[in-house]
Formats: sequence, structure tokens, C-alpha cells
Amino acid sequence: MAVETSLDAEKKVLEIKISGRFDFSVHQDFRKATQQASSGVSAIVVDMSATDYVDSSALGMLLVLRDKVGENKEAIRIKNPKPEVRKILDIANFDKLFTLV
Repeated sequence: MAVETSLDAEKKVLEIKISGRFDFSVHQDFRKATQQASSGVSAIVVDMSATDYVDSSALGMLLVLRDKVGENKEAIRIKNPKPEVRKILDIANFDKLFTLV
């Protein structure tokens, strides 16, 4: 599965790990994963350490996720993007919308 989730209920942190291609083909799985964000989660970590490819639909999905949690840049952290993925995020100015770690 390309999208895996884990919820730390104590810390109220939802982690979403995306493996392989992050494109429209994972839209349904990503949407299901983000539905957990409305259940008292204070932070979301999107682990992109195993993400090989990101397209415009993936960027759109991240923006929809940001809308769900509000304008707080600290609420969503994009963790460990590979250099080629990080380059796309930088070009799209996602460093201004999300915390990239």
C-alpha cells in the first residue's frame, strides 16, 4: 500500500507515510488517511522518505490537507523528502506553507 497511517493518540499526532509515487492514483487512500485529522489531532506528519515522485495532484492533496487543519504552518510537517521531491516542494514554495523537516 502506498499510503500508511499511524495515530499517536497520546501526543495527538497523525503520521501519514507515502511510498512510491504520490500522484492521483493514491487520492482515495490519502483522503481516507486524512479523515483521521478531524478526530482531535493537533499535528500531522507526512513522511515522504519513501516517496519517489510527486505531481501536481499530490501538491493539491497537501493543500486540501492544510485547509482541513487551518492556516497553522506548524500543524503539518513534511518529513524527510528525497532531494528530487524536495526540489519540487521548494519550487512550489511549500516551505512557506508547511514545515519541511
